[in-house]
Formats: sequence, C-alpha cells, structure tokens
Amino acid sequence: MRERDEGRGLSRRRMLGIGGALGLMAATGLSASAALARRPSVTGAELRSAVPLPPPFQVPLPIPAVLKPVSTSGGADRYEITQREASAEILPGVRTPLWTYEGAFPAPTIEARRGRPVTVTHRNELPVPTVVHLHGGRTPAASDGYPTDLVLPGGWQEATPHTGHGSAQGAHGMHDPRAVVTRLTRDYTFPLDQRPTLLWYHDHRMDFTAPAIWRGLAGLQIVRDDAEDSLGLPAGPRELPLMITDRAFAADGSLDYPSLDPTLRERPGVREPYLAGVLGDVILVNGAPWPVHEVDAARYRLRILNASNARHYELEAVSDDGRRLDLVQIGADQGLLAAPVTHRLLPIAPAERYDVIVDFSGVPVGGLVRMVNRLGSGRTREVMAFRVARKATDGSRIPRTLSTDLPAWRRSDAVRVREFAFRVGQMHGGHGWLIGGLPFDPARADVTTHLDDVEIWRLVADVHHPVHLHLVGFRVLSRSGRPPLPHDAGLKDTVSLRPGEGVEIITRFDGYRGRYLFHCHNAEHEDMAMMANLEIL
Repeated sequence: MRERDEGRGLSRRRMLGIGGALGLMAATGLSASAALARRPSVTGAELRSAVPLPPPFQVPLPIPAVLKPVSTSGGADRYEITQREASAEILPGVRTPLWTYEGAFPAPTIEARRGRPVTVTHRNELPVPTVVHLHGGRTPAASDGYPTDLVLPGGWQEATPHTGHGSAQGAHGMHDPRAVVTRLTRDYTFPLDQRPTLLWYHDHRMDFTAPAIWRGLAGLQIVRDDAEDSLGLPAGPRELPLMITDRAFAADGSLDYPSLDPTLRERPGVREPYLAGVLGDVILVNGAPWPVHEVDAARYRLRILNASNARHYELEAVSDDGRRLDLVQIGADQGLLAAPVTHRLLPIAPAERYDVIVDFSGVPVGGLVRMVNRLGSGRTREVMAFRVARKATDGSRIPRTLSTDLPAWRRSDAVRVREFAFRVGQMHGGHGWLIGGLPFDPARADVTTHLDDVEIWRLVADVHHPVHLHLVGFRVLSRSGRPPLPHDAGLKDTVSLRPGEGVEIITRFDGYRGRYLFHCHNAEHEDMAMMANLEIL
C-alpha cells in the first residue's frame, strides 16, 4: 500500500510481484496472467459432488420470502433474525444441513425505504461466533460488521488460540483491543440514507467468512424510494431477485467444503489445492439447482447478485433458436445508472450486483430462454432458464434517463492518490493473499483519511481479485489507462481486477467516521488475509 503524488509511480514489475506468486500459482494449478484474464473462472479449484445431480431446468425458481418487521413505530423498522442450523431439500430428494438466517437459504429479504432506519436484532444459536455485514450499506462503523466484532453463542468457551492467516492475534480476533464482542444477541442499525439499490447481508467473521457463507449465511436487502418507484420499471412478479451461487455436495447430501477445521472453531483455511478459491459444480439460483421460471411475454427486471465464494460468471441470455437477448443494465452495485447500457454478455465477479431488464416479448409462447455462463464448462455452463408461458400486456418502460443524482467527482477533486497491489505472498512460513505486501492485522491502520476527502485509488492484481470497499461507493475511472468497460458504469462498491490490469477508482469518504475495511471478495482470499483497515477521521 502506498500513497503518492500524481507525478511519482511504482513500476509495473514491483507492483505485480508476479515472481513471488509463482509458488502458489503452481500449487493451485493457476496459469499465467494472460490465460487467467481470459478464464477468470479458474481462479480456484472445483469440488465435484458425490451425489446424483438433477437435470437442468426442472426445479422451479424459489423467491426468497420477505421478512416482516416486529415493529414499525417511531419512524424506524425493527426486525429480529435468529441464526440457526436447519436443513433443506436443495437437490430433489436430498436433505442438506445448513447454517441459516431464520431457517432459510437464501435468508429472508428485507425490504426497506430510503432514509427510514432499520434495526435488526441478530440472535446467534449457531455453534460458532458470527458477525453480520450489510454489503453495500452506508452504515455507522458500530454496525458495519467489523470481523472481530463478534456475537458469541451462548456458553461459548474460547478455543485454542491460533495466529490465523496473518492476523497477529488470538483465536477469532479476541486480542483486537477495539473489538466489541457481545454474547447471544446484537443490534445492527442501518440508517439507509443512500440511493435505492440491492444490498446483501452475510457473515463476516475473521478467518471464517468463506465457509460460513458457503453453509448458507447470506440474504438480500432491497432499498427503494419514491423516485425509482415512479420510473415505470417492471415491478411486482416481474421483478426477480436472483442470488447466484455455486456449491458441491458430499455423499451424505451435506455441502462439501475443504476446510482444514470442519468445526470452524480453531484452525482457519482450506486444503492446499483450493487456496486460490473454492468452486462448486452445482449452480444454484435462490438456493435451487439450475432452476426454471415461468414468465410472461413481457419485460422483467432481474436483480442479480453473484454470491459465490470465488466463481466468476459471464452471463448471456439465449433463446431456443440461438438468438441472444439484450441485457439492458439499469443499475450497478450502488443503484441506478444515469442511462441504460445494453449488453449481450455481462461479466459478474463475486459480490457484484447488476440490475438488468430482459424483454421476453419477442419469444414465442412455450419458448425457453437459457441464462448461460460463458465462463463455465460442462454443467457449470448453465445457470437457469425462463419459460415463456403466456402473452401479456406490459405497461413497463425503460426511461432514457434513470437517475440524476450520481456523484460528479473529478480528478481535480482528489486530495491524494494511493496505489495498492493485490497479490499472493509469503506469510508465517506459508502462502497468503496480501494487500501491499501485508496480511490483515486489525491492530494496524493501513489507510487513514478524513471525512469528505476525495481520493483516487489505483489497484493492481496478480490474479483475479474482486475488490470491495466498505461504506462508500466509487466510480471506475480507467482500466490500464483506457476508458472503463461498459459494465463498469454507475456507482459501484466492488470492482473486478483482472490479472496484470491497473484499475483507477475515485470516491468520497463521506457518511460516517470510524474503522472500516477494504478487501478482496474472493472469500477464500479474504480469509487468507487479503483485507486492510480504512480509518476515517
């Protein structure tokens, strides 16, 4: 990590440090940067399920239930969520144990209004500590889900200390002097003074985020406002939340995951072949394998989240006759674009969200539209399908102007420029994933800035790294000195870095003071120390 003036630079060789990455690349079967740029799905190793898998497009698409508030008084909504073990029939005829919010995978969706605060009381009845992070939320630091701010289960006794993947402290961050640890319950308060968008909440416990999400701890939160409601976009049953994940199943129907400690109590990490990321061979959408959804011959709004640990997708909508349907992007991670952007292929990295309109009116009744993953192979090439069931009237529209409240930050507004290299490195005698050559340490201030400062960050990677900033959204300024790609439009909170590529982003650190994070959202990289602290004064 390095701050500098515009006129000074780091050499490409120094920032990439590719030579230091070769050991881990060899261990994980990763190829050279050029090949990885073409095939981001290989940033990881794939588990193979040991149970029979269903044919695609047989299971109906589930729609996550909307959680009801327990109170709506005082201009705020209050919810209660219990984190508990449950089981579900994900594969037909097979019961799978899960860790859940409210017994469901995906978790229930929270529907919220812009500027109306939400407080969620989480109760931890799981066998391990947990942390909740509302990804994309403009949230005070006390409720942001810092990875050592644990909620301990009742009767929890601290496990044998470990040094983690570079976190110089005891088990689960208990030696972080700033950690705020509670037992059994914790209130998380979200002011939601932010643009309407699709957020998601998930576990964020230090060193164990990846297996906790894999076991089911993820759900959606949608923020709406009157301005968006007035646009005439597809709504009601023609607005579909789509949480895309990949998983693998063991012979007994449980979720297979290569943890070094399957109890997730003491030793973090995964077996060596999976150090670059864990990929499953089953694609789930809203918790169902390769589902199918009946649609009208009309426009639909697809709220797409890639909640996979490490898998990248390149989505394409293809009809029976091989025709590709337009994917009209109307929103990014942090809400509506200024104007629609039309794609035929849409790349989506872990934790990215895209708000997309697909028009099924030109598809014959009975026709099938497949959502294909161009980065997959075999069964992971299919994601889901839509079957056009009937003709229908359609009063929706896609306005030429979607939003006028996007920030207009200019390069000249930036008070400083920082550079960060995301790369593999040596750590405590083994391999880890590092930012600026350093593993995560909650006791170290990596970046200190001031409230309302505008900064430009230059990010470089060795392999694919989806980089997420907490608290703030940002705009992509350039990729390797060239203009952003079409899917970089709008306000984002996660950007996909490609091997050897330099990405510039600009943001204003507004909202709240306190301790936040930025990190890789390949969840295995994150658990192996690819996080850094961001202190806003």
